[in-house]
Amino acid sequence: VPSVVQRSRLALAGAFSIGALVAVAWNVVPSIPQAADRMAESLPAAPTPSMNVRGAGVGSPVFADIIERVKPAVVTIIVEHDGGTAIRRNFSQQGPRRGPGQPPQFGAPQGPEGMDDFLERFFGQNGPGVPQGRAPRVGGQGSGFIIDERGYIVTNNHVVSGADTVKVVLDDGTEVQAKVVGVDQATDLALIKIDGAKKLRTVEFGDSDRARVGDWVVAIGNPFGFGGTATVGIISARGRDLRAGPYDDFLQVDAAINSGNSGGPVFDVSGRVIGVNTAIFSPNGGNVGLGFAIPSAQVKQVIADLKSGGKVHRGWLGVQIQDVTPELARSLGLAAAEGALVADVIVGSPAQKSGVHVGDVIRRYGDTPVKNAKDLSRRVAGTDKGHDIFLEVWRDNRLVKVKVDIGAQAPTLAEQGKPLPDPGDDVAHAASGGLGLELGALDAATREQLGAPSNLEGVVVRGVRPDSKAAELGIQPGDVISMVNQQVVRTPQAVVDAVKAARRAKRDTVSLLLQRGEAKRFLALELGDG
Repeated sequence: VPSVVQRSRLALAGAFSIGALVAVAWNVVPSIPQAADRMAESLPAAPTPSMNVRGAGVGSPVFADIIERVKPAVVTIIVEHDGGTAIRRNFSQQGPRRGPGQPPQFGAPQGPEGMDDFLERFFGQNGPGVPQGRAPRVGGQGSGFIIDERGYIVTNNHVVSGADTVKVVLDDGTEVQAKVVGVDQATDLALIKIDGAKKLRTVEFGDSDRARVGDWVVAIGNPFGFGGTATVGIISARGRDLRAGPYDDFLQVDAAINSGNSGGPVFDVSGRVIGVNTAIFSPNGGNVGLGFAIPSAQVKQVIADLKSGGKVHRGWLGVQIQDVTPELARSLGLAAAEGALVADVIVGSPAQKSGVHVGDVIRRYGDTPVKNAKDLSRRVAGTDKGHDIFLEVWRDNRLVKVKVDIGAQAPTLAEQGKPLPDPGDDVAHAASGGLGLELGALDAATREQLGAPSNLEGVVVRGVRPDSKAAELGIQPGDVISMVNQQVVRTPQAVVDAVKAARRAKRDTVSLLLQRGEAKRFLALELGDG
């Protein structure tokens, strides 16, 4: 759950793996100075931005009073790991390129598979080398902020995770030993505590839900070991999903954020914390104007749980879900590509007990519309165990209401399964009605060869035509199709019949429920000539 989605050769063209391609502009289009000059002459002078910041008089810096007021509550966090323990997590398995005493640096990716190298969790400066003959102590630095006079400090999980010692350096230079109260890998948040320090300055959380794109923000932290550094920018975007965890909902900011800013606060112009810095997008390890912060609405809930019991309590529905693509929406008879499509229901879960079905599209959660799978995940996680919720689901071309008693979160299913072997030439097969697939029966011998569970029903993909839409989606021999257009299929002929029915209904796509290993996923497959 807490790690970046691992890549797999089995990714079904983006359906079995969650992701989006972020492009980096390596070449700058040449400017035309003459045209720029003419444009500048024709435009009126831009007004000077004004901000209602208390104490900011004429000619004084508009952010100075905010920074002066909140900076004493921002701290530097220093950690050490015995024996060279890795201080980096939530990235691809490729090793960093670095020399002694240098922070991890990652270069340009070799295509989409290198995406995680850009989304670098910036931990901080590594410590100096040690004499040969003994295990090194690997050090790192991050940031945090004090939320309680009793010494509670918020930071990132990846800053303190696995640390043998944690120290806090206050704004006045005082160094205090800290203990980890609790961590939450799913959101990359942690709560630590110091004792013995007197007259601690604190900061309050603001309302990130009210923050708008274009609002000014101030980030304060410890970039590259330079503690107490303040930078200014705006909120560039909201609701960013970096594939770092199941509850991604980041604020994107353009305030300069670098290695060591992890865990540091992002303030609004009232001096309240509306975000916690956690990631950057960078081709070189440094700031390029793309920083990401966990919104305070999420932070407050997680930190409250950590403070009360050392761990986070989340609601649990018990379904494996995915987004509804435009193609899937058409195949399911939906007017819009919205909601969360149920790809699997865990046996014994609240969803299964309440009658939620595979193939249902959850459109509303209580009184709130569900935009996509992430939206539903966040809403369920924020619901207390034992709370009754009405779901509005799209099933068999009509809306159905289902009442669910939310449970406590259980371990999630693996997001991707292992490769399945080719079922072999001795598997019976039949034409698939123009899908570009050869399909075979899922008999006892095939189950054994594939390692498929005895209760799995469906047909096995024996072959895929290279020039077909199925090949473009990444469907492979060994995949098992268990549903077509939300109808269970047990024979290749049943697939053919379902495709014919879709054509009679004048649909240009069919929805397939595929299973590969432990992973299930709906795909929308365009119909070819048949």
